[in-house]
Amino acid sequence: MKRLLLALMLSALCFAPISASAAGKVISVNQFVEHPALDAVLKGTQDYFKDNKLDVTFNVHNAQANMATTVQIASQVLGENPDLVVAIATPSAQACAQKITTIPILATAVTDHVGAGLVKSLEHPGGNVSGTSDMLPVAKQLDLIREFHPDMKSLGVIYNSGEANSVTLVNILRAACAERGITLEEATILNSAGVYQAAKSLVGRADAVYIPTDNTVVSALESVVKVCHQNKLPLYAADNSSVERGCIAALAFDYYKLGYQTGAMAKRLLFDGADVSTMPVESLEQLSLHVNLPAAEAMGVTVPASVLSRAEKVLK
Repeated sequence: MKRLLLALMLSALCFAPISASAAGKVISVNQFVEHPALDAVLKGTQDYFKDNKLDVTFNVHNAQANMATTVQIASQVLGENPDLVVAIATPSAQACAQKITTIPILATAVTDHVGAGLVKSLEHPGGNVSGTSDMLPVAKQLDLIREFHPDMKSLGVIYNSGEANSVTLVNILRAACAERGITLEEATILNSAGVYQAAKSLVGRADAVYIPTDNTVVSALESVVKVCHQNKLPLYAADNSSVERGCIAALAFDYYKLGYQTGAMAKRLLFDGADVSTMPVESLEQLSLHVNLPAAEAMGVTVPASVLSRAEKVLK
């Protein structure tokens, strides 16, 4: 009889449901496109849990810059019923926020959470979405470009008019240019296939070109670099990863650190009992300046000594 009772007890233990804390947590990721800045956000988020030895499983999905796929992934994520959703970039965040209303969402690498309709305010999100912002220091970036080109009269910008984050940034850029007496030449696109022609349209119209953190344009950055090399048209970026890919310079955030900060927020939600509706949207304050000397030479630009002296990273 004792053996029978022991067997029954062991059987019950084997088939008993495992608690969420014992089994670890699940984070589903909806990333809009694969490119170095957004990849760095994902790695930073994952590394936070690895470094802190927290049991978390990531289900990672990438839409490859396809809006329809982004929406499909949001539906798939809802079906996975994870403990937390991390949406990387504005289009993915918007798709997830529309489909998923009962699971906490951290929207990261998003420029304007309020303008994108994700939260009521940065300090008091009020719903199931919070996250980390990469709102750019556009005025400082414009002043950096003017440091290279003190007599600049016109600046070109390429962006996807369907990306809410890009529209916000270009509005800020337009105002900053107007304050400095610079004409902003805009080239809008709808998808990555239009990036090359958009870049060509700025030849002869702009003294230099600026690429914001537009997911569509950055995914096809090599097309812009090619046009700028061929036409000696100086090219500047809003993220440091793009400097490594051929832009002359950028004063920007470290997207890995942004992801790591997102991981810290996720930990508070998953393990510390934090409430996403009262968790303020966070941002990074520290900026780093990267310069690409071969790119500058290819585009006929001399890098000022004042820029080189304070650059955190110089590619040679």
